[in-house]
Amino acid sequence: MATRAPELSNSNSTTLMPMLSRSRRPSALIEEREVKAVKEIKYNLTPNRPRIRSRSVSQSSTDSYSSASYTGSSSDEDDISPREKAQKNSKGFTDFCVKNIDHAAFGRREIEIAEQEMPGLMALRRRAEADKPLQGAKIIGCTHITAQTAVLVETLAALGASIRWSACNIYSTQNEVAAALAESGFPIYAWKGETEEDFWWCIDKCINAEGWQPNMILDDGGDATHWLLKKYPAMFNMVKGIVEESVTGVHRLYQLSKSGKLTVPAMNVNDSVTKTKFDNLYSCRESILDALKRTTDVMFGGKQVLICGFGEVGKGCSQALKGLGAIVSVTEIDPICALQACMDGFRVVKLDEVVRNIDVLITCTGNKNVVMRSHLDRLKNGCIVCNMGHSNTEIDVASLRTPELTWEKVRSQVDHIIWPDGKRIILLAEGRLVNLSCSSVPSFVVSITATTQALALIELFNAPGGRYKQDVYLLPKKMDEYVASLHLPTFDAHLTELTDDQAKYLGLNKAGPFKPNYYRY
Repeated sequence: MATRAPELSNSNSTTLMPMLSRSRRPSALIEEREVKAVKEIKYNLTPNRPRIRSRSVSQSSTDSYSSASYTGSSSDEDDISPREKAQKNSKGFTDFCVKNIDHAAFGRREIEIAEQEMPGLMALRRRAEADKPLQGAKIIGCTHITAQTAVLVETLAALGASIRWSACNIYSTQNEVAAALAESGFPIYAWKGETEEDFWWCIDKCINAEGWQPNMILDDGGDATHWLLKKYPAMFNMVKGIVEESVTGVHRLYQLSKSGKLTVPAMNVNDSVTKTKFDNLYSCRESILDALKRTTDVMFGGKQVLICGFGEVGKGCSQALKGLGAIVSVTEIDPICALQACMDGFRVVKLDEVVRNIDVLITCTGNKNVVMRSHLDRLKNGCIVCNMGHSNTEIDVASLRTPELTWEKVRSQVDHIIWPDGKRIILLAEGRLVNLSCSSVPSFVVSITATTQALALIELFNAPGGRYKQDVYLLPKKMDEYVASLHLPTFDAHLTELTDDQAKYLGLNKAGPFKPNYYRY
């Protein structure tokens, strides 16, 4: 059983707070840019059988099947691996590997749009830019590379950091955004549709660069941490801190800590209130519908949906689907989460009990072997199968790659798996994170998480020696409250202030924190 992470005392957060002055109101929205769309239909060479359905594509490029990102191409040039291309940006910079640097202008427009929906992170940039709290930080980033991530990358750079970045998922990179970052001079190694070998090559290129000694890691899933520890242990021991934002990555950190292999402090951002209660819940509540609609055009009313796991991600997915009229059931191992599901009006079942009747199966556990081949064999014809957990181990996709089953590509990230009797299921993103692989996530919620990540990096980097041991920590509640306060002006929200008498009665500081560490929001 994993030991609960020690939470930092609020007195320990003094490294950061004095350097942050009052923020200005978010700037006015940028002028809306109109992009004309053309339509293109692609067919497989198999006679009489269309195999890929089209998506609208931007006039600035002809290689998009998704409104969120460039994902494919009809040009011969883009069939070439980015690793085999000699690319440079307009200033001659070559320390990057992206799909196509020529798409940078389109990516820059996406980043500008994201900035308007990320008020907290932009406010942090304005407050701390003059102080450069990350001056001297050399950060390895390994996260989803989206327009929202680009805003975080440029914020960290504005605060003084040097950065090298790769993707934590082979399907979630927005190619035009990666190109925009490369055009701005950031060493970015990522593109959508990497192979597994490409994936590790990209991480290695970010770590093992001439004249580069990383001293901070920002990870999503623990892959950069794993690779640095495995391949470059001496370099790993010189890192000042790790910031991790996913269930999978945090689990890995606890395992390293338990085995005595964690030789640097780490910050568990995933279990911060502002990550768990906002990104995991509200983001997934919106993005699961977006991903399913874009990929399958399914109508949810009356559909039998099974959500595996009723943590914050499962709660968000369940609420969204129930709201559109789906009949939602839940599987759970935790009696507390199961009781919550019951009180919210969901049936709690075992997968084996309902597997033959469900129309949509969504995993949200972060575990492995949740949906096995024995389950997949019993699914009804046309069942949609996807994963909302971070890891790609929840659905046993490898068991479907056998000679008796036929894989038929329908769209980008959409496959029909056809059984010998003609039954087929619809598998999305090959079992990987469906919302970031097949759609996008709300920028505003990502702003909350990204601001939390930035504060964690600042705190670990500036902490005096000895403050943090070789352990996994949580951010202090005071910082969670600060992240929330940065986002309230967007809603024109006005906080009530305690009187001196009220603060004394509650035993609180008038400036917070306002809840004890054991409080569960």
